[in-house]
Amino acid sequence: MKVVAPRLPTLVTGGSGGATLRLPEELIAEQHRRLEVFIAVAGSVWAFGLGMDAVILPRTVGAIVTPATLTIEAAAVATSLILLLFVHHRTDAPPAAGLLCMLLNAAGIALINTWARDPTRESMGHLSWTTFVILASAAIMPTTPRKMLAASLAAASLEPLGVWCAHLRGIAVPGIVETLALTMPNYVSALVATVPSQVFQGLGRRLREAQDLGSYQLVELLGRGGMGEVWRAQHRWLVRHAAIKLIRPEMLGGPSGADATVARRRFEREAQATASLNSPHSIRLFDFGVTDDGSFYYVMELLTGRNLESIVREFGPLPVPRAIYLLRQVCHSLAEAHARGLVHRDIKPANIYVCRMALDYDFVKVLDFGLVKLRPGDPMDTLLTSNHATSGTPAYMAPESVLGQGNVDRRADIYALGCVTYYLITGQLVFPSATPMQNLVDHVHTRPVPPSERTELPISPALDALVLACLEKSPALRPQNVEALLERLDAGEPSDGWTGVMAQRWWKTHLPELAGPLPSIDVRPSSPADAETV
Repeated sequence: MKVVAPRLPTLVTGGSGGATLRLPEELIAEQHRRLEVFIAVAGSVWAFGLGMDAVILPRTVGAIVTPATLTIEAAAVATSLILLLFVHHRTDAPPAAGLLCMLLNAAGIALINTWARDPTRESMGHLSWTTFVILASAAIMPTTPRKMLAASLAAASLEPLGVWCAHLRGIAVPGIVETLALTMPNYVSALVATVPSQVFQGLGRRLREAQDLGSYQLVELLGRGGMGEVWRAQHRWLVRHAAIKLIRPEMLGGPSGADATVARRRFEREAQATASLNSPHSIRLFDFGVTDDGSFYYVMELLTGRNLESIVREFGPLPVPRAIYLLRQVCHSLAEAHARGLVHRDIKPANIYVCRMALDYDFVKVLDFGLVKLRPGDPMDTLLTSNHATSGTPAYMAPESVLGQGNVDRRADIYALGCVTYYLITGQLVFPSATPMQNLVDHVHTRPVPPSERTELPISPALDALVLACLEKSPALRPQNVEALLERLDAGEPSDGWTGVMAQRWWKTHLPELAGPLPSIDVRPSSPADAETV
């Protein structure tokens, strides 16, 4: 995918090389599912034929089917079942499994046509089932045209080979030229079979190109939301995974003209603001750019953990010491952002990620500076946010943000921190309103209930007072900065109530799948030519 004018350096360290195509995992997975269906259908057809030949025909029309035919059909049913079980339980089954399936079905057909019955001009004068097997296999097999051609020619040649074996057994059979003429549809289908393989190869190449973003390649879709998608990606040369956020251009203002310019500036501002932050508790940004279809993307560090919203929803309110432990880290991130003249404007539990970072647990990362506001009075800020006067999440928006006042500053983030703390220690929103609109009205006019009255967990009067101070309607009555908030927090709450050991124990108990041993480094091939091919 073509990248348009990225503002940060892209980590490119080499040429494309001369690799042969390796089909994308998504395409192989889809063909794997189709292969299962193909084997199941083939086995069902063999089973149907066996039932007809062994039971139905003898009892209805008195036809006598040779034991050799019944034996071959029974063997084909058993083989299909074994192949189906193998492919179903081996998601990493090699592509050759599909070609083997085609050859085995063609071999069964050839045995019936040339061994179970004599291969005469009359018996071979109709279209063989081998033709259908080859064409159906070509439509689903994720392989290269060369391999498909070789396997298809081998399948097409099984019936002529059977005729030759019948000749060696002393049976009168058509001559070589006539045999080839009678089986010519098989060979034609073998040539036609290369066309779907070429389509697969071209589709795989286009999919790979579509998944390349700068030096990164999309691997797995992690989530989809209103703004776009988040993918797990990996650098093509470095041993590093990343998260790539793709944003649809219409979500930032429009796909063309003046709106497109505003959208790009807004996106660039978000990326530059995020990249300027050095706090270990702010999400790290590696790269960003614009794809050739107008989508915006940026590459961030890939985190292992859960956001606070999902943790509280699944495990309930946090103990106060743990909530304070996490809140201090959020303050570390916001303190730097505010010092650089940035206001986040969308602080909420879903944007606070609690990670397992190397050997540390409960390590906080603040995400999504997508609504970041520059210092008050910046003309670019007015231009880029005029259509988003109430940007944010209703349950965590400060009154001045709800009213669209021009003096929204870092104290709006302080208000949001009060809402977040309230949610963490009570498991409930400050204003559990029925609708987002009512929630916004409550933030402007309704006095909040102290958190201690909304939970059975012990909450100190000092923490009660601090949360309510953060939730003051007037910005002038709140703590004026993160440092002031931390001072009151340190004065009223012990700093050693939650430790790294306690955090590790919690993760191993509640999220053991994320608390296991660190994976070893998997060094990728130094050249794309070393990569596995189909």
